Amino acid sequence: MENILYLGSKSQARRQLLKDAQIKFVLVGQDADESLCDLCETLCETVSKIALYKMEHVVLPDGHHEGEICFVLTADTLTQNRDGSLSGKPTDRAHAISMIKSARAGAVVGTAFCLDKKIFRAGKWTLERRIEKYVDASYELDIQDEWIDIYLEKSFGSVASGAVAIEGYGEQFLKTINGSHSAIVGLPMFELRVAMQEFGFFKF
Repeated sequence: MENILYLGSKSQARRQLLKDAQIKFVLVGQDADESLCDLCETLCETVSKIALYKMEHVVLPDGHHEGEICFVLTADTLTQNRDGSLSGKPTDRAHAISMIKSARAGAVVGTAFCLDKKIFRAGKWTLERRIEKYVDASYELDIQDEWIDIYLEKSFGSVASGAVAIEGYGEQFLKTINGSHSAIVGLPMFELRVAMQEFGFFKF
């Protein structure tokens, strides 16, 4: 029987990355209030803290039997602009446009994930082991003014950290990248696969 990953994320991009990697997952809820997290820390510290905070607020279904194992994943992605400020998803269209113009000068995206291996004991899920990873990448996304409307219409930019969607339609505007492509999209897949293999998720 194949293992199934519980995904505590609303991100369409993360779902697509897992689907493309043919990793089976089930969406679960998480009621974390990210506004309570401090954005004044470093990019690494902030996204790592939010990914862990989400894990602490994941709502898992009850296990079926004593000793059952499950795997749970949460993640967070933020953008750091050239001035050092951190930003998440745009709050409205004007904010998205401002982010898009800023991205022409380059920025850094950081993604952290929290992967838990849990065991069902005495009627509740107990943490057996946890892996936390942070990965970032720098990029330049060159979307000129005449392209902004269509980019926002045809990409995930309006709901992405920093309004940056370098997958699908948005990929044609990616001028440079240094680092993990999938970390910018929202989930560093190489590091995730290594962590899941370390946990024994994959069956060979």
